[in-house]
Amino acid sequence: MTNSYINRKIDGDLLAWMRKNHRKPLLLRGARQVGKSWAVRNLAKQFEHFLEINFELDKQARALFAKSDLSPQKLCQELAVIYEIPIIPGKTLLFLDEIQNSLPAISSLRFFYEKYGELHVIAAGSLLEFALQELPSFGVGRVRSMFMYPMNFSEFLNACGNSLLLQAIQNSSCKNPLTEPVHKKAIELLRRFLIIGGMPEVVSAYVNKNDLLECQRILDDLIISLRLDFAKYKEKVPVMQILAVFDSVVAQMGKKFVYANISGGYAHRHLKEGLELLEMAGLVIPVTHSSSNGLPLGAEMDVKKQKMLLLDTGIFQRLLGLSLSDLLISDDFSLINKGNIAELFTGLELLKSTSCYEQKALYYWHRESKSSNAEVDFVLQIGRNIVPIEVKSNAKGAMRSLHLFLEEKKSSYGIRTSLENFDELPKVRIVPLYAIGNISELLAG
Repeated sequence: MTNSYINRKIDGDLLAWMRKNHRKPLLLRGARQVGKSWAVRNLAKQFEHFLEINFELDKQARALFAKSDLSPQKLCQELAVIYEIPIIPGKTLLFLDEIQNSLPAISSLRFFYEKYGELHVIAAGSLLEFALQELPSFGVGRVRSMFMYPMNFSEFLNACGNSLLLQAIQNSSCKNPLTEPVHKKAIELLRRFLIIGGMPEVVSAYVNKNDLLECQRILDDLIISLRLDFAKYKEKVPVMQILAVFDSVVAQMGKKFVYANISGGYAHRHLKEGLELLEMAGLVIPVTHSSSNGLPLGAEMDVKKQKMLLLDTGIFQRLLGLSLSDLLISDDFSLINKGNIAELFTGLELLKSTSCYEQKALYYWHRESKSSNAEVDFVLQIGRNIVPIEVKSNAKGAMRSLHLFLEEKKSSYGIRTSLENFDELPKVRIVPLYAIGNISELLAG
């Protein structure tokens, strides 16, 4: 990426890790093109020396790490000679990129911690979860993981130079809404973000060139590269089956995922394995049904009832093939919300708002009965409270399912998120879609 760096929320966490006296090697995990390498290169500006090794491209590095008799110190001596970059503890950042291509390199991380802990070492990989499956206990207690996702709406606002708007949103609440002109500005920028998405390369093109057509071309390029990656996932699952599952995730967005709706006549177990591979790659994020009778929410989950989210709204919009001009010109939000993108955005914002040190699970609630069905889009734990969240694509709508949940589960309040400004109703707090990523701080305050 040649454009200037766009600051990310994770930058502060990387700096904190760098400044610790006793630190573990860092494993940066996340889907392809979410900005892992970019963030590490930005951190490298804090060091005198930076050595980046790409195991996908560098056969020499793969061969060197395959030597089982090398200590971390000896390994670094050889790396310094080969790449002509000094490796000095405290002064050099060693970055092992696309590390999934070298299982010995992944295994070496624990020895960096045990025998060369003073050296700053970061590893990253796009399809890392597949390699870690083969090394289930490679670094328990000796390696620290950080999880990265595409940019959230707050990061997008900062990137676009709207830090004052972001500050206004963060300082608002159900008792202190935004003024109407500021609210409308936030909604307009939200529309842009839903179209562009949070993939850093796309956001960078928008910020630096203000060229939405170029953004669409970059999204098309990303979709092509993601589909090409399917061949790397697992040899025994045919690419066409993974493609069929991927396309069905797009088609079933916002609904309970049903394998029978996937065309092609593939066996259920093969489709299930294909979906699991897409989840491991970080392209698909499950939202699992929870009975939500108590904490933790995962104690009463039912994995047979899941909805699937795609990792990015921009990619989702391109896969739907929606017209860019229609999206920009139309005042009808239902057009932009085609495919339940408001629900997709909400789930992704909730996921991105969590600590980078944990891989958070998402839950929803669904009750099926002969007389009526009820569904709450997301169920969140905030402190010791179970908080139901209902997503509305417009500014109006009944909340029958939300009130049913509140009554049945004895929850003290619920959230409706929509295009409305901040507001408060009996037992329901209204939070604008653009502020849903700040929900934990908002409700804690």
